[in-house]
Amino acid sequence: MLDRFKEFWAGTVLHPVVRLFIRLGISPDAVTLVGTLGVAAGALVFFPQGELLIGVLFITAFVFSDLIDGRMARETGRVSKFGAFWDSTLDRIGDGAIFGGLALYFAGTGEDQGDSYLYLCVTLWCLVMGSVTSYARARAESLGMDAKGGIAERADRLVSILVMTGLSAIFDLPILMYVTLWALAVASTYTVVFRVLKVRRQALAADAGAAGSTGQPEA
Repeated sequence: MLDRFKEFWAGTVLHPVVRLFIRLGISPDAVTLVGTLGVAAGALVFFPQGELLIGVLFITAFVFSDLIDGRMARETGRVSKFGAFWDSTLDRIGDGAIFGGLALYFAGTGEDQGDSYLYLCVTLWCLVMGSVTSYARARAESLGMDAKGGIAERADRLVSILVMTGLSAIFDLPILMYVTLWALAVASTYTVVFRVLKVRRQALAADAGAAGSTGQPEA
């Protein structure tokens, strides 16, 4: 759902930044790398210490690189297969760092840490299901099939967990983060199942078509 706003942010709000980076000769791949390093640093440094709001603000400052690099590549004509691969690969690192940082937060036993084995497990489940969601689509497309769809796209997962983590810190209402993690766990699981079943239907239809095309005509 949130993907529809990418063009607005990249083409309007962040356009001056895009033009500045192009004039400075910065490559889209470099922006992708720096953005991912910033996201990972914010999540793995601040979240485990219980500095949730600072972590969210730090991550937000870098997460927009995911919009900037693609826009830069299109405007400079530097769209490439490696760029798409590089972007997708580093996306997995950034996503893993965010949920990994929250998992470390819940694993901590300090006064400012989550200290919850239950939510440590829920966060790890969200991390795994988020990765499988992306992998299922990539693997299906490599086999010539479509696995799009579901209710937990990457943008939805990241925006929801970052916003609710920030709000839970501002208003001291950890319930906001707890509910969001449960919702993401359910939504991500549904999305994985949805994509598996969608690919299964396509695979069965393709296998049936192949079997029919190789059958011998009756005498």
